[in-house]
Amino acid sequence: MKTIKRRRIENKTDYLTRIKLLKSGSPRLVFRKTNRYLIAQYVLSKEAQDSIKIGLTSKKLLEYGWPEELKGSLKSLSAAYLLGFLISKEIIKEKLKKPIIDFGMLRSLHKTRLFAFVNGVTDGGLDMTTKEETFPEKERIERKHLKNLHFEKIKLNIENKKW
Repeated sequence: MKTIKRRRIENKTDYLTRIKLLKSGSPRLVFRKTNRYLIAQYVLSKEAQDSIKIGLTSKKLLEYGWPEELKGSLKSLSAAYLLGFLISKEIIKEKLKKPIIDFGMLRSLHKTRLFAFVNGVTDGGLDMTTKEETFPEKERIERKHLKNLHFEKIKLNIENKKW
C-alpha cells in the first residue's frame, strides 16, 4: 500500500508538482493566501532546500498608500494585483533570473486572485507566458466603486520608488 504523506493529507504539498518544479532548476515565484493576507516569495531551491530571496506580504501595501480603513481587504483582487506588481519590480531591481510561478495547492480558476497576481507581475515588467482571457477585468481589479482606494496612486507610488 502506498504511504500518504502528512502534508498531502493536510492539503499543503502536492509532491508530484513540487518534484517537477525542483527538477526544472528555475527559481519559483510562490503565491499563497492566508486568512488575512496574501504572500509572494521569490524562492531558490538547491538540493530540495528552499531559500527565500524576496518575501512580501500584502501588508506591505499599507506603506504605498493602501487606506488604513480598508485594511481588512488586503487579500482582495486589487491587493493581489498590486502585490504581483510590487514583487516584479523587486525582482527586476535585484536583477534576478526569471521565475516560474508556483501556486501550490491553490485551485487555478480564471479571473481570480491568482491571475490578478500574474497580471500584476506581467504589468510590473516580468515576461510571463499567459493568456489575456485568464486575467480579471480591469474594472474589477481597480475597484472603482470604493472611493477610498486610490488604485492608480498606489501603483504610481510603487513605480516611483527609488529602485
